[in-house]
Amino acid sequence: MTSAIEDQLAGFSGTIITADSDHYADAARTRMAAAAPAVVLRPADTADVARAVRFGVESGLTLAVRGGGHSVAGFSTVDDGVVIDLRNIDSVEVLPERRVRVGGGARWRQVVEALSPLGLVITSGDTADVGVGGLTLSGGIGWMVRRDGLTLDQLRAAELVTASGEVLFVDADEHPELFWALRGGGGAYGVVTAFEFEAQPADGVEFAALTFPAEEAESVVAGWAAYMRTAPHGISSTVVLANPMAGGIAAPVAVTLVRSDGEDLVDAIGALTSITAPLSTDAGRRAYAEILHPGAELPSGLSTAVRNGFVSPDAADAAALAAARAARQPQPGSIILHSLGGAFAAVPADATAFAHRGAELMISTFAVAPEAAIAAVRERSAEVWNDLERFVTGAYANSLDGTSASAVASIYPAGTRERLAAVKATYDPADVFARNFGARPASAH
Repeated sequence: MTSAIEDQLAGFSGTIITADSDHYADAARTRMAAAAPAVVLRPADTADVARAVRFGVESGLTLAVRGGGHSVAGFSTVDDGVVIDLRNIDSVEVLPERRVRVGGGARWRQVVEALSPLGLVITSGDTADVGVGGLTLSGGIGWMVRRDGLTLDQLRAAELVTASGEVLFVDADEHPELFWALRGGGGAYGVVTAFEFEAQPADGVEFAALTFPAEEAESVVAGWAAYMRTAPHGISSTVVLANPMAGGIAAPVAVTLVRSDGEDLVDAIGALTSITAPLSTDAGRRAYAEILHPGAELPSGLSTAVRNGFVSPDAADAAALAAARAARQPQPGSIILHSLGGAFAAVPADATAFAHRGAELMISTFAVAPEAAIAAVRERSAEVWNDLERFVTGAYANSLDGTSASAVASIYPAGTRERLAAVKATYDPADVFARNFGARPASAH
C-alpha cells in the first residue's frame, strides 16, 4: 500500500506511514485520541505539505492536520482518512526586531528554549509540549494573558497551504481577511506551515502557588475574583477546585499567580492570605520555562470530558461563587477559573476572529475516565454545567471535547461566524479542512 501511495505522491520527500508500516500504532493516535487513518504523512517541508493536501483532495479521503496532537475533540487524527503530521516542520528562527518564525509542527518547549537566553517570550498556554499551531489558531490563554493578550495577538504573519495546494504569505496587508480568520478561527482555512510572531521582553517571572482549605472555597474564590478585577495587568492567575488528584471535593483550593512586568507579588499574596490562612505558600522568581507544565500523553483506554465558558464582568462574582459551590459537590473532575482582562480585553472584539474580549473570567471543567465510563462522566459534568451555563456568554475552542452542542455553537458570535464562513468560501469552498470547530463555507448554508 505504501508504494502505491508513493506513486501518487510524486516528489514527496517526507515519511509515509500506513497500517503495514513500523510505528503505525504510534503514528495513528495522538496524545488525546486514537483512530485508524488510512495513511499518516509527515512532510519534510512546505512543498511536501502542498503535495499531501493535493493527495488528500484527489483521494477523496478526509484530511486531518496535526501540529502537537493535543486536540481533546480528536481533530488531530481520523479513521480511514489522511493525517498530515507536521512534526518535522518545527524550526524556530529568531529574526531581527524580536520577530520569531516558528514551524507549524513546533511545540512551545522549543520556542521557549530558543527565546529564553535572549530574555524574550511569546505568551503561550500553560503546557510546554502543546503544539504552537493549534493553540495559536484558536487563541492561546496562558500565564501572560493579562500582560500580552492571547498568543494570536502576537501573530504578525503566516505561511499557509490552501485546499488547492497553493502556498500563501498572509499578513495584515496580504490576504487581510484570511489573516483575520487565522487569529481565532481555528485550522479551517488551510495548513499553516510557519507562524511569524513578535516576541516580548520577559527575563523570568514572579511566581506564587498557594493552597487554602476546601471548606473556604467560596470566600477564597470571591476574594480572588475581587482582587484580580483591579490587579495590575502584569499579573495573571488561575484557581483550581476539586482536583481529583489532590482529593476531589476535599482538595485544597489551589491559586497560582504569575507576574511578568518586573514587579513582585507581595501585595497579591497579601490580599489572598488576608482572606484566610493558607495551607501552603510557594513563591519566588522563576524562569518562564519552569512554570509551564510538561504535558502528558493520555494513556490508551482513557478519554476526557472538557468544557468551558466565558463570563462577563456583570456575572463574574456570581459565576465564581457558583463554581466554588459546585466544587463542594461530588463530581468527576477539576473546575478551573482563569482571570482575564488587561491586554486580553484591550483588543477590539472584531479585530480578530476571537471575539470574547469582554470576558472577565473563563471557567473550565476537566475530567479523565476509562472509555467505558466516559459517557457517565460527561453526563455528570453536564449537570455541573446546568448550574454554570447561565453565567457564560461563549466558549473557547481549545478546551472543548465537542460533545456539548451549545458550547460549540457559542465559540463564535453570529457576526463572527458569518464573516468566517465568507473567508472559508473563498479559500476552502469544498470544506477540505473540516475537522475543526470553525465555520463552514458560506455557500453551504
